[in-house]
Amino acid sequence: MTKDNKTPSTPPKSPATVTPAAAAPRKKLTLNTTAFQKKLSSISVNNILDEEPDYEKMPSLAKTKRNREKQNKKFKPNLTSSQKIVREVVIPVKISIQELASRMSEKTGDVVKALMKSGVMATANQYIDGDTAELIVTEFGHTPKREEAISLKDEIANYQKSTNSDIKARPPIVTVMGHVDHGKTSLLDALRNTNVTAGESGGITQHIGAYQIQHKNNPITFLDTPGHAAFSNIRSRGANLTDVVVLVVAANDSVKPQTIEAISHAKAAKVPIILAINKMDLPDVDPNIVRNDLLSHEVVVESYSGDVLETEISAVKKTNLDKLLDNILLQIEILDLNVEHNKLAEAIVVESKIETGKGSVATVIIKNGTLKEGDHFTCGSAFGRVRALLDEEGKRVKTAPPGMPVEVLGFDSVPLAGDIMYVMPSEESAKDITEKVKEQKKLENTASVKKSSLEEMMANVSKGEAKKLPIIVKADVQGSLEAIVASLEKVGNDEVKINVIHNAIGAINESDVSLANSAQGIVIGFNIRAIPQARTIAKRDKVDIRYYSIIYELLDDMKKMLSGLLTPDTKEEIIGHAEVRDTFSSSKLGTIAGCFVTNGFVSNSAKIRLVRQGKIIHEGEVGSLKRFKDDVREVRENYECGISFKDYSDILVKDEIEFYITKEVKKEL
Repeated sequence: MTKDNKTPSTPPKSPATVTPAAAAPRKKLTLNTTAFQKKLSSISVNNILDEEPDYEKMPSLAKTKRNREKQNKKFKPNLTSSQKIVREVVIPVKISIQELASRMSEKTGDVVKALMKSGVMATANQYIDGDTAELIVTEFGHTPKREEAISLKDEIANYQKSTNSDIKARPPIVTVMGHVDHGKTSLLDALRNTNVTAGESGGITQHIGAYQIQHKNNPITFLDTPGHAAFSNIRSRGANLTDVVVLVVAANDSVKPQTIEAISHAKAAKVPIILAINKMDLPDVDPNIVRNDLLSHEVVVESYSGDVLETEISAVKKTNLDKLLDNILLQIEILDLNVEHNKLAEAIVVESKIETGKGSVATVIIKNGTLKEGDHFTCGSAFGRVRALLDEEGKRVKTAPPGMPVEVLGFDSVPLAGDIMYVMPSEESAKDITEKVKEQKKLENTASVKKSSLEEMMANVSKGEAKKLPIIVKADVQGSLEAIVASLEKVGNDEVKINVIHNAIGAINESDVSLANSAQGIVIGFNIRAIPQARTIAKRDKVDIRYYSIIYELLDDMKKMLSGLLTPDTKEEIIGHAEVRDTFSSSKLGTIAGCFVTNGFVSNSAKIRLVRQGKIIHEGEVGSLKRFKDDVREVRENYECGISFKDYSDILVKDEIEFYITKEVKKEL
């Protein structure tokens, strides 16, 4: 601050208080300019430069820079361009190329190039299988670690704990198998005193039926599987969830293809077989023929010193049915069917469908534990809460013990037949397991890029693209739907195939018709019908909807329809021969051959071959055919005619002309 701006710390004294000394006048200062100039002239620039400064000298900029670089090198990781960080890369069942590159911290383009060198042509967003990914990870110098697929049983084990208490025997699950029309359902009707076959289409069982009967105070659960060849998957599933297989063989028909197939399924499932020789009430039947025919399939009955129990029965007359049930109880005595009754239930889905007013329902058989109303469960890609349990007669029950078949209401979506239903302690745990299963299935269903080769590409080019018939399949139950789709996929050859673009259970709706219209395909309904709105759209867009109730009629129609897509064969038919007797020249028609028809007839619309000394020298068409001076359409055997060729005139005497036509022969599958 300046002197003028200073604020006095004490107030000024009054004039009366000023002392005499302070009041004395100040001494005037004078400047000696001569002495100042002498002093200034004695100071030179050199004297100033020669003097050393008092402050400490600062380091140079270069030295400071060197010190900083030394510090950076000291704390920087000691890496060179040749060294690389090796990572442990987790590889799932399938992985996208972009995700694989991210896990390796490599450029996506480099991974794509490595795949191309290995023969895999793929983009960054496409998936590759775990084996291919493992090779790529190894090639980049990283350590691959395969990720195991989600094990549902392991996940369930975290929630379900066995107490090993209340262990009791459960009722046996018996599957009835055999050829079509050998009396399987009739046998169950006789055992249950019902009439199931009256409600079947064409007298053929289209679904799996589950029933429970009582014999000598022992409950026995029966599964009835269809006998037609198309239901191989259903029969296979039935054998896998059963304890005993009852093989029904008609005495008048003996062993048939589906009988052999049922034996194979039973052996694959490692379950014992009990033979039931049916239709013994018919005249002139010999059960020993059945026994002898089964020997060729390694089924040796007890009367032939084997281990297969046998019973001669008649489902119509209800003879020896008790003996058959006694054999079943005798067989299960050697089986260990003891399970826990008070643990969280475990069941197998036998059949599933959508019912109006009920939603998604499934027929299940309890394998372990007790199923109760209100239980939360997971079942494959579906989960839910048990809203109601219905027995085989449609009556509501509160609990279902092991071995009992029940219909379960409360699924959020339709489960697949064959899925295992697990009861969970809470809704959150059921959802958690289901979501993990969905993610795993989604990953497994993602199409992975396969390695291609020049030979495969050339083979595909030579084959040509097969014609495909798009089909939408809707059925009433899951088991029939699976059988139909599996059978349709087998129909066709390298030229024509069926492409099932959508399949589901339930009525045919508007989206099904719209999908068929866009794909230019047809809609098939098995034991179901289209809703009115769908019928209106189908009529407007001219979409073909076909209804069936018997599966082999459906397959026969599809074979006929596919046959129409086949390229017809071309068949050649020789209609006649003519011999050249003379030749004439014409300015308008060229060379005209005077011919004699030796056999058959010649036609102006037929194709011709000119044969000289046994060799074909020309193939073409008729230019003109004349009889005397008139143009004619054909000339019969033993008549003369004049023939000119179209765009050809090298005709000699004694040449032979062969006339032929081509016909298209329709192919059939």
